[in-house]
Amino acid sequence: MRMALYGLGISVASLWILLSIGGRYELGYRKCFKGMPYTLHVMRVFTHIRDALGRTQLPHRSFIMKLALHPQISAAPFYSQNTKLHGSCIRANVENEEDHESLYMDVPMPGIKWERKPYPTPMKVLICRAKGEKQARKENPCRILGHAPENGLLVPELIEVANKVHCNGILLLRGLSKLVEGDHAIPVHRCRFCPELHIGWQGHEIRTCEGPGSGSRNSYHVWRRGGVKDILGFAYCYHLFDRVGKPRVGHKDRFAVPRLPSVIELCIQAGLNLDGYPTKRRTAPVYSIEGRIVDFEMQNEEIVKIVNLSIPEFYTGSISEMEVLKNLNISELATKSLRSWLDLREGVMKIMKKYSVLTCGYCPEVQVGPKGHKVRTCKAAKHQFRDGQHAWQEATIDDLVRPNFVWHVRNPLGPPLSNLLKRYYGKAPAVVELCVQAGAPIPKEYKSMMRLDVILPDLDEYDLVT
Repeated sequence: MRMALYGLGISVASLWILLSIGGRYELGYRKCFKGMPYTLHVMRVFTHIRDALGRTQLPHRSFIMKLALHPQISAAPFYSQNTKLHGSCIRANVENEEDHESLYMDVPMPGIKWERKPYPTPMKVLICRAKGEKQARKENPCRILGHAPENGLLVPELIEVANKVHCNGILLLRGLSKLVEGDHAIPVHRCRFCPELHIGWQGHEIRTCEGPGSGSRNSYHVWRRGGVKDILGFAYCYHLFDRVGKPRVGHKDRFAVPRLPSVIELCIQAGLNLDGYPTKRRTAPVYSIEGRIVDFEMQNEEIVKIVNLSIPEFYTGSISEMEVLKNLNISELATKSLRSWLDLREGVMKIMKKYSVLTCGYCPEVQVGPKGHKVRTCKAAKHQFRDGQHAWQEATIDDLVRPNFVWHVRNPLGPPLSNLLKRYYGKAPAVVELCVQAGAPIPKEYKSMMRLDVILPDLDEYDLVT
């Protein structure tokens, strides 16, 4: 009897400690335990009981938190259990979470076809920016645009970057052509019915085909030989002769205006001079009169004509590098090609910070310039409501230089990838996968995406792995 009363007294004492979580602490705890309705519900019940019993003494709050949150902390993931109790709130160890995010960056999931792409810049920021521009036009209707490239002038520090990006593109094309079509070529497979791509000596057996007749094939791919064009995903756009004076291409002019890779068009607008693609270079900034661009510069042939500038030193150095590619072995060639691809993406990102690039929110169409074109060629979701016009929004680096993710093959000479083990396989951009199989080192930013730290189970034990 005494032992029963002793145990009952301990349980009552423990409950009495939890009852002391009062109403005056409920608001503070509500902020700390957002997303934990069960804990708040228990706290409210204990508050009513405490008010009825008249309990006034309060124990230390950190001890109460440990008792109340023990089920939630023990059920959380391992890295989130490394938390500290500071007064009335719990602060997570941010450094450990950032390490886990950087180590385990998975492949971005493809978006739903009938949904719009996410905006790189939040909509509230875009609305505030538009209101600020509208207010500036009201205060000063006639003004000279002072910032390049909005005023029609070039950004001086990006001219060299544009030429380097163009040179890296040439080096990349020549390097990949030798890796795919040379003596020691690595096979590239492309599905006949869908845009799926695979790099290896034999196609994989993962059932992800969504092309016509995929149901009768159980979603298996039908492989055929691919090439460099399948690996490099450069989006095409219309060439603008005057990016400020006439930034739009009409629907009637869609066959008269040439199209070229968007990366080259971006380099031309940033200062690259190419034969066959004339562009206007201004020497004075343009005016903005009530939101409209007005150019008072003389329209003569000397200004419109492209001046053949002298070849810079870095350009001649890249030409000499092209000649050196002939004497490199396959691993050195793969390393050089991978370095060119990474430098190309880095240079394009620098130019995109100044020069605007737009993409359709529903289809992969891209246009380099301050405004999107008016060509009615969109066939994606909800195009009937837009009369075939594109829903333009801000573009990202993946819209211009598409990564074309493929399955990572650890052993190119081994058996093909099985559909049963697809959740253990990693992915990588097609250029990275091709260069890695040719002997190039794996870049740090793609190591976690390839899932190199995952041990592949055998086919007879995959169902035993949790």
